[in-house]
Amino acid sequence: MSIGPKETTEAIALYTRSLDCVHCGLCLPTCPTYRETGRESSSPRGRIYLARGVAEGKLALSDAVAEEMYLCLGCRACETACPSGVRFGSLLEQMRAEVERVGLRRGPAKRIESFLLRHVVPHPRRLRAAISVVRAIQAVRLDALALRLAPAGLRERIALAPRVPHARDRAPLPRLVRAHGERRGRVGFFVGCIMPELFGDVNHATVRVLARNGFDVVVAEGQGCCGALHAHAGDRETAKRLAARNVAAFAAAGVDVVISNAAGCGAALREVGEWLPATGDVLARRVRDVSEFLDAEGLRPPPTPFPRRVCYDDPCHLLHGQQVEAAPRRLLRQIPGLVLVAHDDAAACCGAAGIYNLTHPEMSRAVLARKMRSLASADPDVIATGNPGCMMQLRAGVVEHGLRAEVLHPVTLMDRAYGGGRSVGEPPYL
Repeated sequence: MSIGPKETTEAIALYTRSLDCVHCGLCLPTCPTYRETGRESSSPRGRIYLARGVAEGKLALSDAVAEEMYLCLGCRACETACPSGVRFGSLLEQMRAEVERVGLRRGPAKRIESFLLRHVVPHPRRLRAAISVVRAIQAVRLDALALRLAPAGLRERIALAPRVPHARDRAPLPRLVRAHGERRGRVGFFVGCIMPELFGDVNHATVRVLARNGFDVVVAEGQGCCGALHAHAGDRETAKRLAARNVAAFAAAGVDVVISNAAGCGAALREVGEWLPATGDVLARRVRDVSEFLDAEGLRPPPTPFPRRVCYDDPCHLLHGQQVEAAPRRLLRQIPGLVLVAHDDAAACCGAAGIYNLTHPEMSRAVLARKMRSLASADPDVIATGNPGCMMQLRAGVVEHGLRAEVLHPVTLMDRAYGGGRSVGEPPYL
């Protein structure tokens, strides 16, 4: 690290975080990359050792060190396993920010990633335009042609692309949706950036379920991307700017609770106090995952049976990032006819990890293969998970591994049990 006031402060913070690790090794069996490689340097303990060496000036921040930091999926399973409370996710993001600062990641792929994260993803109109182009390509089956003609490495990435919904299923949410029946409260809803474009049906289902349970739902004007992808990629400054926008939007909305239905977004929103110490704590304290919130408030009994075998798969940033495990399962058990079946690898990462499945497809597929073997043994009709990246990854896994299962968000199952699931072009909030 170069010497300067900011860099010295960052080095001290990084070093302090690394000291919490007592090298017990309890994290090793939980780490996806260690499970696949068996390398100490590809484990949480090994990465902390590397970070400490860099912070102490004993180890150069080299390409090899950078590769280990980016080989990590950032699943944070090690945090759940750690008896010392090491905040590995924060340490990892800080190390990646250092990698970006000194310019170790280079080449066309890095430039494309940076362009998309900075100039497309945080801008709703640009993102919608880009998604519309993808939909047009899919409509004329050019994606199928690309799958046949592209080299193997590129084919893997193209295969991960989800089917883009019709424009009617990407219709904007109303600014305010009134509670159905007796009013129990008023909540804000975090829309996200990818969710409205690729999983607009899930956003509409979330609002319907909240309204069915007696809550007015406010869709705050001015909100946007949570910044999680940027923080994970080492671009902390952009992440902070995006976080500040959301802090202001929900402060203006005047809500006491902010609901998220995407695990990665929820985890990021709950940590904006670290990114913005002066202003972020208020929003961070108000964020709840939709399953966590409905479980705590009490779910109104859904009337419509859903007689299917359902495996719930934990999104890493809900289980490890927000410590929400039992709530989604309790809610699913309240759906008439639904049979909740367990599988052995529910708490393990699926390999999606934001854009990891695009930047490290080989490791991502290896991690996914373990998950799919476990799911196949449970033979579900539906795999339920609460994060868009996980849904896309698991849908690709279902196809690749020949499972006959739908992959759906838990709130979609609740919505169906309330008689929802209609086109958003119809009046769905009554």
